[in-house]
Amino acid sequence: MLADSGCTDRADLFALVGYIPEPLAHFLNCLRRELVPGCFLRAHVTVLPPRPCSTSPETACHQIQTASKWFQPFQVELGSVELFPVSDVIYLSIAKGEKELRQMHALMNCGGLRYQEPYPFHPHITVAQNLKPDQLDEFVRVARQRWADFSSPRTFDVNAITFVQSTKRKTWLDLEHCPLGADDSFTHHAFTDGDPRILRP
Repeated sequence: MLADSGCTDRADLFALVGYIPEPLAHFLNCLRRELVPGCFLRAHVTVLPPRPCSTSPETACHQIQTASKWFQPFQVELGSVELFPVSDVIYLSIAKGEKELRQMHALMNCGGLRYQEPYPFHPHITVAQNLKPDQLDEFVRVARQRWADFSSPRTFDVNAITFVQSTKRKTWLDLEHCPLGADDSFTHHAFTDGDPRILRP
């Protein structure tokens, strides 16, 4: 069900994410707050980057619920700390699970959620953004050192995706939590050449 709290606080951007479980989430949350104090975003991998919605949130939720049934849960393995050169975003690369994330993005980016994104979709985990140019080298160094010291598993399972809405306080509100592969009557391997766009209505 759509969350019914804080309605007057909602803004007009929506996104689709997979939340990262513990203990990896704790590490990523602490690292992000170390580099960007005051950032309280919950650690996640993005399926649909922030965008306006041309339909009602209820209709968008139904679209996501239906599409999520085409995907079985899958594992993501994180790679190395990198830097997007244009946006100056520090991120963790995806070593395993990129294909599945790209397929999900291609299938979900349609209907009321279709949006021409400013950058090509590149699956990743954001570590820090909105940084000053003179901070980049030092923050990348710190992030790489913290990541090198992290001794727990660098993998996590994506079992569900969550539709979220921005708020005026620059936080995100969970609207709908959609398990993957919830309906076994769907054919989860009905992709042609790895391109799920053929499944769009």
